[in-house]
Amino acid sequence: MTAGVLRVTLAEWEERTPADCPALAGRDLGDDPAARALAEQLTASGRLEIQEMRHGLHLRATSFVGRIRLGDLEITILPKIAGAPFLDLVRYGFRLRDLHLHRHAAYATAPLAWPDLLVAQLVAEAEEILARGPHRAYLRRAEDLASPRGRIDIDGIARRGLPTAAVLPCIHHVRHEDTLPNRVLLAGLRLGARLTADRELALLARRLAAQLAEIVQPIPLDASAFAALTRARSRLTGAYEPALELVRLLAESHGLALEPDREDATPLRLQGLLFDMNRLFQLVLTRLLAENLPDHEVEGESRLGSVFRFVPGKNPRGRPAPAPRPDIVVLRGRRPAAILDAKYRDLAVHSLPRDMLYQLAIYALGTGLARATLLYATVSRDAREEEIEVLDPTSPAARRALVVVRPCSLEDLAAAARAPRGASSALAHRLVSGPQLEGKTAWPITSSSSAEA
Repeated sequence: MTAGVLRVTLAEWEERTPADCPALAGRDLGDDPAARALAEQLTASGRLEIQEMRHGLHLRATSFVGRIRLGDLEITILPKIAGAPFLDLVRYGFRLRDLHLHRHAAYATAPLAWPDLLVAQLVAEAEEILARGPHRAYLRRAEDLASPRGRIDIDGIARRGLPTAAVLPCIHHVRHEDTLPNRVLLAGLRLGARLTADRELALLARRLAAQLAEIVQPIPLDASAFAALTRARSRLTGAYEPALELVRLLAESHGLALEPDREDATPLRLQGLLFDMNRLFQLVLTRLLAENLPDHEVEGESRLGSVFRFVPGKNPRGRPAPAPRPDIVVLRGRRPAAILDAKYRDLAVHSLPRDMLYQLAIYALGTGLARATLLYATVSRDAREEEIEVLDPTSPAARRALVVVRPCSLEDLAAAARAPRGASSALAHRLVSGPQLEGKTAWPITSSSSAEA
């Protein structure tokens, strides 16, 4: 194998082979079993396809972007939109605060440093939290004290009898900083220090972590920690929400399996960061529509429970009926007004995969709308809307449903993320209704009969 670190850069959904990247010719993952096992896990999970072929390595990116290291192979996957607009979308989608990172403004223009923006945002959040004072909570303590505090433990005296020393059993509460939010923040700062490629930023993250470590015990970042954090959430920890969401985001992008119920929750340990742009795209669209369609209700991943059902007596294993989950359902008066699915794949450049078409067709046929819309992310201003009819095979002239493939400009989304709440009504209506109904406050709810007419 050729010596030295091989650095390969590709865009999302792009493929690299020895034919177009001669540096991959004759390369493999070497004798490192950990690198080979990680490559297999990445391929199986759909994050990044890495195949060792006879003539060299084949790489194919998906919606995950970032930079990882596999042995002596470093892979960088660039997003369609980076720098400051990318951070605007992250802040908007994950509901982070705009802390104006003046000290780290250079990250907004560095093409390969955008993962450092997440760490810089976390550092800024942690600085603000520590400046105000870390969260404290009361811890119940039962101990024998020479100077009584709290209340005397009468039950304890009854069980043990009078103490022989000059102490009394007391129950009191001590206010301390060693709380779960602070523990997760400490673990997140240490993780961010390992992930960032910027030495100054890593030093600052370690310095803040060291400050927290004086009063907080470390814990591992795993599913149980985040589940406990969700249960402990209250108005007293509201100031921690942006920082803790960033910690979760960094942990998931680093490859930690934080959703054990997911079938693809394979515990990975990446030397680097892979960020799921498809998830971010869906979160941004859901919030944009919810904030700019005041007369409608927007639900994320709502179940369509009436599409499939088991035949009575033909479900020997007692399985629940499959229920499709569109990414976004727009309701008006509790009736579906639009079924939307978000895909972070530029269909103005790449072809529409059959599985996406079949998925949208099921959504359209499973509701009275007889219509479903796929919103795809693009940076092209020339992208145009497409419509695909779902026909009745026995009567090709009769249309059963309609699938709309609609472009969604990432630049427009980034601009909407910076705009005040409710100021992007025209964009929201265009995404739901199409350019022909842009600016209108409502759109017709299509019935099955009218769709076939």
